[in-house]
Amino acid sequence: MPLRDAARAACVSHAFLQSWRCYPYLIFSKEVLGLEENAFREAEITRDLISKVDHILQRHSGIGVKKLKLDFLSATNVDSSSIDSWLHRAVTPGIEELTLKLPLDSNAEYSFPCSLLSNRNANSIRDLQLSFCAIRSTVDLGCLRTLTTLYLYSVRITGSELECLLSNSLSLEWLTMVGCKEIVWLKIPCLLKRLHSLRVNECKMLKVIESYAPNLSTICFSGHVVQMLGSLQVKTLKMSCFHQCNILRYAGTKLLCIVPNVEELRISSRAEISQDRMKHASVFGDSAQLRQMPEHRHDTLKKFKIYGFCSAKSLVDLTCHILETTSSLKRVKLDTSYGYARCYASGRCYPYYTEQIMEARNAVLAVETYIMGKVPPTVKFNLVQPCSRCRALVP
Repeated sequence: MPLRDAARAACVSHAFLQSWRCYPYLIFSKEVLGLEENAFREAEITRDLISKVDHILQRHSGIGVKKLKLDFLSATNVDSSSIDSWLHRAVTPGIEELTLKLPLDSNAEYSFPCSLLSNRNANSIRDLQLSFCAIRSTVDLGCLRTLTTLYLYSVRITGSELECLLSNSLSLEWLTMVGCKEIVWLKIPCLLKRLHSLRVNECKMLKVIESYAPNLSTICFSGHVVQMLGSLQVKTLKMSCFHQCNILRYAGTKLLCIVPNVEELRISSRAEISQDRMKHASVFGDSAQLRQMPEHRHDTLKKFKIYGFCSAKSLVDLTCHILETTSSLKRVKLDTSYGYARCYASGRCYPYYTEQIMEARNAVLAVETYIMGKVPPTVKFNLVQPCSRCRALVP
């Protein structure tokens, strides 16, 4: 039964009221509690939200809670003492999922009480998601032996504090960090034998990712280029470096050597190959000459994709290098858009700029001139470009 319906039923049924006090799934947000969005009533809505959450949790026994979700992302201000009270009330032995999303404008000032996840509370938690708060006293954590999913969004936590948290999470399988600005060196210990997926997005101070997790198979990374160290057995690597150039040179000369077992490689780099301010000379330039990359083979790579493909020499160099040094390759996709621009059979087309269509033509010509002759017959090759309707718009 949904939370709102359960609360209403509790008002008319004494028996249900007793069961409501042990209700296991507590999910609080403006939507769940029926508080309508209104920009002119933000403060009032926040007060109503806090009042309702406080009213419900004060009457809950705290026994048997399996899931607690406090979503205050769009609220204006929430008192730290109220958050502490709610967490201590509902995070009890048997808790499995805990989600805390604090206001966007809170500057992550609230410090999550790590002592809350010690002793018996630590024995059952499987999913922990924290947003816009700080994690400081990680030494107070218990052994999070059942934690499989950790999601940190705009959380203030240092590299050493995170390392302590990870060392206590031996069953961790998924680790996601978004906008964690205090992390400089991300160290993943070999103790995390079950960790298979790592996602790191826009952690602006991050310089190094060092992993010894033996079964880490997927890394999704977005931000500026970082140094990768350790024993990486990654099979799927997705990198989006939208604000930095030279990512392609890094991929061709260093990255593929760091992850020798990679099977799928996906690279996105708007800053390097932006159509209106291309950083690299076109392969058709007067002094254009394809460069020789290091003769390092990549015989585990199966899929290779580039979004935003154009006639830049760096892109043609890298694609030729992959085709020439990878015997295991099965699929290659070169997309002249950034992955989101699409034309449909119904007649609806993405609004390309004239310069984009012209550069897409150059990209197709570059593929036909330098790349197609190197594609083995066993490789499925896919070149994505604007449709014939869009191409006809530019003489």
